Amino acid sequence: MSVEGVPEIEVDGTGLTVVIVAGMWHDVITDGLIAGATRVLEASGARFSLVRVPGSFELPVACKVALDNGADAVVALGVIIRGGTPHFEYVSSAATDGLTRVALDAGKPVGFGVLTLDTEQQGLDRAGLPGSKEDKGAEAASAALATARVLLGLAGH
Repeated sequence: MSVEGVPEIEVDGTGLTVVIVAGMWHDVITDGLIAGATRVLEASGARFSLVRVPGSFELPVACKVALDNGADAVVALGVIIRGGTPHFEYVSSAATDGLTRVALDAGKPVGFGVLTLDTEQQGLDRAGLPGSKEDKGAEAASAALATARVLLGLAGH
């Protein structure tokens, strides 16, 4: 895991509405991701809410509805850990492809905080918990805010 090259992004979220959409699997890791995203959004001044869905497969449809109903951006958070069957590949692909489609169809940012992992420890290392090396929830929220501002600027707002 490399944390070199990670940009420092601080964005004024005043006037933006963001929805965090998070799966329910692997709650210790997911709760860490949510805490990181929440911390960034609070510090930015954005209005935000949290919606929970059963798993990462459900993230795209919930994100689409949030964006269709007025959110300026969403932050998708989930944890998918490889097991002994092809299920990992199917869910990872469906979540990634679905979230990409949602962003392109809506023309609004989807902060991507879906961890695809070989082990639980890899998730703990990325969840922004005490002792974690990275905070992927915070990174996803920062990316969503920054992209929302870029898109608004491109649209002349």
